[in-house]
Amino acid sequence: MITINMVKAKDIAHSARRTVRNKAFAPLDVKATIPSEAAQAEADRAAIRVADSALQVSLDAATTAVELKALMPVVV
Repeated sequence: MITINMVKAKDIAHSARRTVRNKAFAPLDVKATIPSEAAQAEADRAAIRVADSALQVSLDAATTAVELKALMPVVV
């Protein structure tokens, strides 16, 4: 029988979550330095933060490997 260490699995899932979030932030970090685009960039960043926060809570609440795998973001 294969036993999955959920603590380590959640660490891996959170690492993937952070990687996806950081890639989404990268172009907005540049736009935030352009005065005419800064407000929209910050609004877009706020939306990403809200979605990321919800995903973080869901990952923490997962109790099985199947639940965790279903929630994991795809790192490209």
